[in-house]
Amino acid sequence: MAVEPGEREGDEEPGRSTNHDSGSIPEAQMQDRLGGYFASALQGIVGTDVPAALCRACVDLMDITGASVSLVGTSADARTLWWSSDEVAGRLAETQYTLGSGPCMTVLSHVAPVLAADLAGGADAARWPVFAQQAVELGVRAVFSLPLGSTAVVFGTLDLYRASPGALSEQDRALAFPAADAITTALLHLDAQGAENPLARSWLDQSETDHEEVHQATGMIMVHLGVDSHHALARLRAHAFTNGQSVTEAAFDVIAGRIRFHE
Repeated sequence: MAVEPGEREGDEEPGRSTNHDSGSIPEAQMQDRLGGYFASALQGIVGTDVPAALCRACVDLMDITGASVSLVGTSADARTLWWSSDEVAGRLAETQYTLGSGPCMTVLSHVAPVLAADLAGGADAARWPVFAQQAVELGVRAVFSLPLGSTAVVFGTLDLYRASPGALSEQDRALAFPAADAITTALLHLDAQGAENPLARSWLDQSETDHEEVHQATGMIMVHLGVDSHHALARLRAHAFTNGQSVTEAAFDVIAGRIRFHE
C-alpha cells in the first residue's frame, strides 16, 4: 500500500533481498557511505548534469530498476521531466502527467512522500486505478515518489520504480530520503547560479517552457469552449487518454489544427 509520513511500510516479502548489502548498517555509517558515494559520483560533474548523476547513484545504490526527476513550475500543471534513467522511467513520468494522477501527483498535492509497494493489486491499485494499470503494462510493480523541496513547498519529485513488488528496505529508505535532499540542494544551487551562468538558468523556468505546447493548446481549448484552464487541461488529458497519446502529443495536434474541441 502507499505509505505517507506517520505510517510504516509493511514487512518485506519472506526470503526476498531488497538491498545490495546483507545485514544492518548503522544510520551514521549509512550516511557516511552515501555522502562518499555521491562525492565520487559527482567527480567532474558540474551544473545541470548534477541531478542526473545523483539519480544514477540512486539506481546503483538501491534495489530499484530506474529513477527520474520531474519538476513543476509556478503552476502544478506545468511539469517537465528533468532526467530519467531509462525509457520506462520517462514513460512512467509522462503517464502521470497525462492522467493527472499517480504517486508523484499525490506527492505534489499532499507535500509528502508516497511509497507504493504493489501496483498490481490492493490499496495501491485502487488509489490510482488507471495509472496502476498502465504502470503494470509498462512492467512497473512498485513506485516510490519523494518530494523535492521543503516541508511547505514542493518543486518536484524524485521517482524511483522497481519491476518487482515490495516495499523499500530500511537500508534503501536510509538512502532514498537523503538522496532526495541532495538533489534538492543541487537544484537550489543551480537556481542560485542562474543569474551568472546561462547554462544553469532557472530550472523552474525550464519546467514551464518545456511544456509550452501544453500551455498553448490549453489556451486554445479555453477559447474554443469558453472554460477555465483547469477544465481545458482536463479535456486535453481526456482526449490524450482516449486516443492513447501523451498529453504533449495531443497538445501538438491541437496547435496544428488536427483536432478541435467543441461544446
